[in-house]
Amino acid sequence: MSGGVETRDDALGDLLARAATHLVLEPPGPGDPTSNPRGDHDLDATPDFIPAAPHRHAAVLVPVIPRANGLHILFTLRAAHLRDHSGQIAFPGGKIDPDDATPIQAALREAHEEIGLEADAIRTLGYLDPYLSASGFLVTPVLGLVAPEAPLHLNAAEVAATFEVPLTYLLDRRFRQIESRVWQGRIRRYYVIAYGPHRIWGVTAGIVNNLHERLFP
Repeated sequence: MSGGVETRDDALGDLLARAATHLVLEPPGPGDPTSNPRGDHDLDATPDFIPAAPHRHAAVLVPVIPRANGLHILFTLRAAHLRDHSGQIAFPGGKIDPDDATPIQAALREAHEEIGLEADAIRTLGYLDPYLSASGFLVTPVLGLVAPEAPLHLNAAEVAATFEVPLTYLLDRRFRQIESRVWQGRIRRYYVIAYGPHRIWGVTAGIVNNLHERLFP
């Protein structure tokens, strides 16, 4: 600290310390949060809102990039022509393939396929809690530190654009709202984070909320 102002190195050191304390490098398994995953159902008072097993398994990378003005989180804007979740904001990721030894491997593979991010530019810091989507995907988020000079090469078939949001903004609960809509005949509640022209919501915003809960309890 210098003059009471937190520097990028201070913020990075704090993040690394918190990740080492609160995250694990082994994928969640029986007895871990996988058996009781987080999800938008946390906001719903009806227990049967939780999608029934079997769930489809996916993994995402939550990319943290140290910039001169602090830590930022990288998001993707899904291509408008995609059949599922077109135009929505997401983290790089997708289904876990049979050849993926771990969710980390799946997240790194998907990050390379979607935005051209090389695995050797990413330092994985651990797993957040599995997040169960309303559509039955059990998503395992991997927190990763990305080298700031790492180039991106977007796959236009999947990703229209990327953008970054300061971590300090995402950790400010004033910018994290709960909204609701009718979905499949019932009220569904979900987190929403507005940032400039962007509207981060659903699973992606829920993972941001879990990151806050896990690293800053």
